[in-house]
Amino acid sequence: MEATTHATFSAEQLARLTAAHAEAARWRAETSRAQAREMHAIHVIAQIVEEALGETGASARTAEMLHRETAAELGATLRIHDRTAAGLMDEALLIDAFPAAFAAFTAGRILRGHLLKIVDAGSALDDASSRAAYERAILPIAERETPGRTGALARAAAERLHRRPFAERHDAAASRRSIWVRDMPDGMSELGMLLPSERAHGIIDRVRRMAHSVRDGNRAARTRAGGGSPASHGDQRDLAASDTRSTGQIEADPLCDMLLAGTPAAHAGTSDIGAIRGRIQVQIPMLTLLGRGDAPATLVGVGPMEPAAARELAGAASGWDRILTDPITHSVLVVDRYTPSESLRRTLRVRDEHCRFPGCRQPLSRSDIDHTIDYARGGKTRANNLAHLCRGHHMLKHESAWRVRQLPGGILEWISPTGRAFPDVPASPVRFMPEEDWMQASPRQEPVRA
Repeated sequence: MEATTHATFSAEQLARLTAAHAEAARWRAETSRAQAREMHAIHVIAQIVEEALGETGASARTAEMLHRETAAELGATLRIHDRTAAGLMDEALLIDAFPAAFAAFTAGRILRGHLLKIVDAGSALDDASSRAAYERAILPIAERETPGRTGALARAAAERLHRRPFAERHDAAASRRSIWVRDMPDGMSELGMLLPSERAHGIIDRVRRMAHSVRDGNRAARTRAGGGSPASHGDQRDLAASDTRSTGQIEADPLCDMLLAGTPAAHAGTSDIGAIRGRIQVQIPMLTLLGRGDAPATLVGVGPMEPAAARELAGAASGWDRILTDPITHSVLVVDRYTPSESLRRTLRVRDEHCRFPGCRQPLSRSDIDHTIDYARGGKTRANNLAHLCRGHHMLKHESAWRVRQLPGGILEWISPTGRAFPDVPASPVRFMPEEDWMQASPRQEPVRA
């Protein structure tokens, strides 16, 4: 099998690229430092407002007006809307609660997006010791990951430190479930829903798979039509062949049909799209599954999930996997089930959760399982030589100068065309932490005496 050829850079171009990447990184760090100085200045403004209110004992009405007049002046100074300025003042007041994260931001080690994700996920931690432990856990991750990935892992890290049980907090949040409509220009409106995460992600998965089926049906119809004009007799296949809707439009239209008519009427796919059901991936601690613990389950790629709902889903599932993790590194060792021929795929799904190129969060449903060392070149079909890659990064690996190798613990080390290393650490070492009460909850066996 011939090696894939691709364009290459000359030595002089590689040197220029390396210098330009370093310059971009330097300016990005400098931008973070400048943004941190701005946030500190806004923090001083917000503190002065709070100080003035504390000294005067102002009424709620007076306090509101003092906030508004200060935000209006800040907005005029920065040439932004005063509501945006008020939001910046609220954000700035939070930096006192997360000093280590703000210090990393000031030093340029993390970006503003990282800081906001860390603050958002940890804002419910109501004591300094929990917040400090949370910062120690999440900052090393933020310094190597994108803000998007950091947000998902920050929610998992913060969840372990909450003093109020997750089930109690979820019940309170679920009581606020609702729908709303916000009118938009040009005769359009935005329909929003606040739902438990497992339901929302199940809905969006089902709708997207319906859209995928419709697109495949349209493509097949165009192939059968040979590219000609559709007939005028109104056959559904002719309508499919002439369907020019975008992906977003095809996703929105079946959802409207289901909400308005109960079934996605007038939408034909390669399969019975009315029979398509939403899919989600849930990870449940063993004690929670057995009803002997109340640690929240994890809706993969999203965050914590209410234990009772997770147990209900597990009871209705056709099968589920047992995940064995390393007690020291917390990385996934193996996933076993009654059908061992699928065990490797399940292990990879649990370990990877999304595309394994640094910063990419494309879901597994849009990713391929790739041999890190090509099978044709002697690569083994085993966990330490396989990883999920989305189509774009799969192509990048095989048709560009990017290289990748697997390190212990499922870490992928990507080497750029200029020779720089970018490690991608699986989320599982962060999420699969042993429960503190596991040993107390597990039955102990007395030693056998001779």
